[in-house]
Parts: sequence; C-alpha cells; structure tokens
Amino acid sequence: MALRRADEHGFRQARDDPDDPDEWPLRAACRGESAAVLSPDPLSNRKKYVSPVSASPSRSATSAPSRVNASVTLTRPANHTESGVASTSSSGGTSSRVIAVDKRTWVQGRPAGYSVAGQGMPVILLHGWALAQHTYRSVVERIASQGCRVIAPSMPGFGGTHDLPASSFSLGGYAAWVDDLLTALEIDEPAVVVGHSFGGGVAIRLAHDHPERVRSLVLVNSVGGSAWKRGTKLRSIAERPLWDWGLHFPSDVWPIRQATRVLPVIAEDLLPNLVRHPLAIVKVANLARRADLRVELEALRDRGLSISIIWATRDGIIPRESFEALCVASGVEGTVVEGSHSWLLADPAQFGEVITNDMNVAKAARDLEAATPPDRRKGIRRVQSLRRRKAVDLRSADRRDDG
Repeated sequence: MALRRADEHGFRQARDDPDDPDEWPLRAACRGESAAVLSPDPLSNRKKYVSPVSASPSRSATSAPSRVNASVTLTRPANHTESGVASTSSSGGTSSRVIAVDKRTWVQGRPAGYSVAGQGMPVILLHGWALAQHTYRSVVERIASQGCRVIAPSMPGFGGTHDLPASSFSLGGYAAWVDDLLTALEIDEPAVVVGHSFGGGVAIRLAHDHPERVRSLVLVNSVGGSAWKRGTKLRSIAERPLWDWGLHFPSDVWPIRQATRVLPVIAEDLLPNLVRHPLAIVKVANLARRADLRVELEALRDRGLSISIIWATRDGIIPRESFEALCVASGVEGTVVEGSHSWLLADPAQFGEVITNDMNVAKAARDLEAATPPDRRKGIRRVQSLRRRKAVDLRSADRRDDG
C-alpha cells in the first residue's frame, strides 16, 4: 500500500494496493490464522506510511514499522489468559499473539457485552450502526498487538446489550452509558477512543461531555458532519432521504473481493441484531443520520484535544462533504484511504498501520504524564494552536475596527 497527499483537497490520501456475572460463561475467540507475507516494496523510494497531521502542536510524526520479509504461521492457541494474550508453540519455539475475549458485565443495572484484548494503554473501540463487538474482533486484536488494552463494547440495543431507556435515548445518553461502562470496568485513566460510523458520534459526545475519559479521538468514517451535496447545492444530511442511503449501501461491500471479507464478518452481528432489536436499528439509524456534532468538535478543538479523522474514497454512507465538515470543525487535516465505509473490517492490517502514529503519540503522552511528579502536573496545560490564535486575533481586530 502506497500513500500520497492529495494537495488539491488538503487531505492525506492513502491509495490501494466488574467481573463476569457467575451465570455467564467466559467465551474466548481463539482462532488460528496465518499472517500475511510482507515483502519489500519493489519501488524502494515509496514510503510504507504517511502519518496524518493534526493542527495540535503537540502531535509529532513517528516512523512506521518497516516491512518484514518473512512468513509467520500462527496455530490455534493452546491456552489464553484473561488479558487476551494467547501463547502458541511452533516448530521453531514459542510465539504469542493477542486474542479478543468476549465478556459480560452490568452497566446502569442492565447486562452488557464487550470484548477485551491486550495489556497497556486503554483504547475504547465504539462500533458502527447495526453491528456489535464481534464484528470488530480482528480490529481489536490488531490494535491490541501495538501494546494496548482494547475494550470494544456492544452498545445499547446491539449484541445482546439492553436498550437505553427512552428518556436517555440520544448521543449524549450513549456517551453516558460508555462512561458508566468504564466505571464498571475500573478504567481510571483517559483512553484513546476510536469510533467508527455511529460510534464516532458517540465518541465525540463522550469526549465533549466526559473530558476526563478521553486522551485522544480517532474518528473513522464518522457521523456528525451533517453535510450532503444534492446536485450543486450543499444541504444538511438530515434532509437526505432514506432511499438514498439504501441506494448507496451496496457499494459498501463491493467489489466481490471485499464482499467475501466483509459480509461474513458483518453478518455475525447484523443478523442477530435484526432479529432481536429491529426497532433499535431503525431508531439508531435516525439518530445517526441527524447527528450534527460540529459545535462539539469546535469545543474539543479549543480544548486542544488530539483528534484524527479518517475517511474512505468509496464511502457511500458518509459523503465527502460530511467528512470535510468534521475536519473544518476540529481544525485538523483528514486522512483519506482507499476503500468503502467498512474498509477497516475488510483490511484490519491496513487500519492498524494507519493509526500506528495515533497510538504511538498517545503512549508517549501517557509515559510523559507518568514521569511527571503529581505536584507539577497542575502546571501542564494545552495551548491554542497558532492557527487558532491568529483567527482569534483577527476577530478581535475586526471588533476594534467596528467600534
């Protein structure tokens, strides 16, 4: 996969190529699979990865891992630990891989399911519309392999997790539920929050309403931009008719090579959700398509929160205008990859590469905080970017001229 910057759009573009309830058993997803062979790029001058650039001055680029010219086969794990690290034996010795473990807990007095894998810096992965924790198992394992503890809940109404009560059915209500989940799991430090599609909207509200929970945001083909072009006129995405959403949905699983990867993964959660919670699917769809989170993103930008926004070129669910609106509101450059709305499910390895820089920056910030004496942390604060300061100065000058 080679990456290049599309200067005409201003975006970086990637091109082709509390413990378990006793009555619930622990179910581990222990699957054997072969790792892909990664060979050097025939064009030696092409870079493996170009990191997304944030408007925050605290962000820095880190180099991507080099390619390995080797073939590694991982066999079915003989055992696993609760943390999600499985040990496997091969003819050459002992190797290890990270696996996702499915668990259950109680949140707001109701049962909830989630997957967990790995150890280290906490990462919360929030799923998209009509899906749940199982769909993202390979994505969870890929992120966890970078030295993180990844938690992927099935949000209310999906994957066997009970619906939200009508009084709290909103993006803010979903964010409050995630906050209570983290309390139940005793996560006592800020986490990197990754949100895909509808989960991106929940992630934005979580960062806005519960800032102590979020270290940084990674929004992947996220709702919330509320922009849609019909002909030459830019409209609110809430005006987009349902039939138009449905018309573009097939493009999310095409071509056939991607369909064979995505459909079996999606079906594991989508079909049970359709049977168990058909009304919740409709309600959440309406909530997602009306989401306008630009004001919340502007507030997060002013706080100096690190935000990455990723979009795929063939996404027919989230239009490019909505992605651009998210980038403008948050004051960051977006990253554009080749793929559809569910590209991360079709190619978890590519997704792991794209967010490597975000994980490394977050871990470096976490290590710096741990090394800073508590009595000195009070003096650490984020500052506005130069771009933001310049805009404020210009507005102040305009007001003086008007006066």
